[in-house]
Amino acid sequence: MNTDNYGNLFIDPSELLCDAEASNENPQNDKENKSVENPLNDNDQKNNNNDSQNNNKIIESSSITVEKNGHLIQSMTIIGEIEGHYALPAQTKTTKYEHVIPQLVAIDESKDIEGLLIILNTVGGDIEAGLAIAELIAGMRKPTVSLVLGGGHSIGVPLAVAADCSFITLSATMTIHPVRMNGLVLGVPQTMSYFEQMQERIVRFVANNSHIDPDKFRQMMHETGQLVMDLGTVLKGEDAVSVGLIDNVGSLSDAVDCLEALIDNNQNQNQNQNQNQN
Repeated sequence: MNTDNYGNLFIDPSELLCDAEASNENPQNDKENKSVENPLNDNDQKNNNNDSQNNNKIIESSSITVEKNGHLIQSMTIIGEIEGHYALPAQTKTTKYEHVIPQLVAIDESKDIEGLLIILNTVGGDIEAGLAIAELIAGMRKPTVSLVLGGGHSIGVPLAVAADCSFITLSATMTIHPVRMNGLVLGVPQTMSYFEQMQERIVRFVANNSHIDPDKFRQMMHETGQLVMDLGTVLKGEDAVSVGLIDNVGSLSDAVDCLEALIDNNQNQNQNQNQNQN
């Protein structure tokens, strides 16, 4: 490498050729350099792969599997509006029941997953889709815990109480109101009868899976003094617990600790049954 009379830098092509030959003659140096540039060992690469898989799982299904003191726990979020038989606008945050139902079946049949944590922040949505999800959660053999964050409104109420144990944060609310319908409605007695039957399905499910009295729940549905343009009742976190709708006021750590205790209790019961059979 030299400079000309004007002090400018210029490179002799023969020097470049020599450098290239030297690199080809010593491939060992290239391997060493690559190893220095990528110092990750096999464990680090596996961890990165696991993190990438978990991130993809969160994006695709809004769920993730975590480990808590040796127990594998599946966390599932139900957010926005419950989408049923009709697709909602693209700008609406939705939980699609055709995505949630297969996940619930897979979790209940899994040999590795030991419990399910359901995190709710929903405005409600399709009644039949919401009840279908709630019925599946209530019928699972694995321990389940729900946590209401922000809101668990309308059909979100059956989803919250479907778990074995339910939690709600202090800042969260739950709205209880009568059944409503969008679109064409015929003004005939049969329509009112259909509304009453669907409403009774909700009341029966909530009463069977919580500690609230069915008549009290119906009364809160038809309350006229709280909502400006609708019937119903808005319950804050502590109020939802005091009326027997939700089991406990708590946060994420409380819900996870409760789920861990349910898993341990479930394992002890299974061991006792096996010993009795033997």
